[in-house]
Amino acid sequence: MKFKIYRCNCRKTWSIQTRKSKINAGTILLDASWSAELKPDRKSDPKGFVTTNGDKGIVYNPDQELVQQFIKIKKLVYDKKRVDFNVKKGECLYFAEDGTCYILKRMDEPNKSLEILF
Repeated sequence: MKFKIYRCNCRKTWSIQTRKSKINAGTILLDASWSAELKPDRKSDPKGFVTTNGDKGIVYNPDQELVQQFIKIKKLVYDKKRVDFNVKKGECLYFAEDGTCYILKRMDEPNKSLEILF
């Protein structure tokens, strides 16, 4: 099942939505493959969000010890005017409480090429 993750600015929380349910969380650790999905042609309110298949790897409100097992590589930035993300897909994300989203890499992974990030 596809999970959509996006920022709900009115509540200042992150929302995880499927066809059947919706959950809000202050922070989210996504330790799974993800991709950016864009809906630029909507007549009102074009949108962009992160999607992942299945709930495996989604941790709601993770403790700091778990988050510290990752290295922040760079920010995932959504351009609301262009309806576009700076990175289209990846492996790990951290959705912070302040609304920032970080692209992560596990500390124990060997140095992989970061070509897709830059």
